[in-house]
Amino acid sequence: MKSIPSINKFGIWGNTDKEKFWSLLNPILSWAGENSLDPFITTRISDKLPRKFSFSPKIIKSADDFNKLDFLLALGGDGTMLSAARAVGFRKIPIVGIHLGELGFLAEVTIEEMFKRLNQIIDGAFIVNHRMVLKATLSKNGSKKTFFALNDFVVDRGKSQRMINLELYAGSHFISSYKSDGLIISTPTGSTAYSLSAGGPILEPDLSVITVTPLSPHTLSLRPIVLSDNQILKIKSIDEGDTAFAVDGQVSDYFSNDTEIYIEKASYGIKMIGFDDSNYFKTLNLKMGWGQREKD
Repeated sequence: MKSIPSINKFGIWGNTDKEKFWSLLNPILSWAGENSLDPFITTRISDKLPRKFSFSPKIIKSADDFNKLDFLLALGGDGTMLSAARAVGFRKIPIVGIHLGELGFLAEVTIEEMFKRLNQIIDGAFIVNHRMVLKATLSKNGSKKTFFALNDFVVDRGKSQRMINLELYAGSHFISSYKSDGLIISTPTGSTAYSLSAGGPILEPDLSVITVTPLSPHTLSLRPIVLSDNQILKIKSIDEGDTAFAVDGQVSDYFSNDTEIYIEKASYGIKMIGFDDSNYFKTLNLKMGWGQREKD
């Protein structure tokens, strides 16, 4: 894990629906000016800027503009971090998240310590953590759609009130049939998201494995399974009608039983900025109450 040697330009990505975002934008841009940094904002932020605004930052007009940045500052919650990761994609721009919401597991930095952490970044006192990304390909009659997820892919019953029947394969090997509400296929980063609430295991985020967690399976024998990252998983619905497909809980599609879903490790990962005094297990304890005993 290496630090980036020099910081000159950074981008701002944020949840513009939160008032806290707008209250922090001016101070962040002032900090950038004081430290001779070149800030960039997204078009979404630019379009909502107040008329009386004291700064004129540069605009991220296209995905390729991310290549100009040394890091991306994401202000919001976990949804904001996931959308930032999707926007950055394969471009290897490190992301640091400022937590504006109630839980915020991916966005670890609090508002109170934000400028302390930003100063550490420009001083080079940070580390870059690599997070695995999953790739899904939906294939039907020679037509393909491709999606990428930092947290998870979810196949579920969608609008139907009935359980669905799915088959899961690893390469040419049949794993199991699942009569359930669906399947969650997650990265280690996503192990503390939907997979956890469905009974999946907690995994250290720097691991490189794939977890399959069934949603309310109609049998006691079907439990979460952790697979090697070199596996190519295939999921097929054996029911009539459309089945829902979700990407990081934010992008959705539907597919029929003549569609095959292939899920594998992506050719790239997401870089997330961390610090030497960060502690994953402390984060679990503070934000999820993991390992805490009930008080008498």
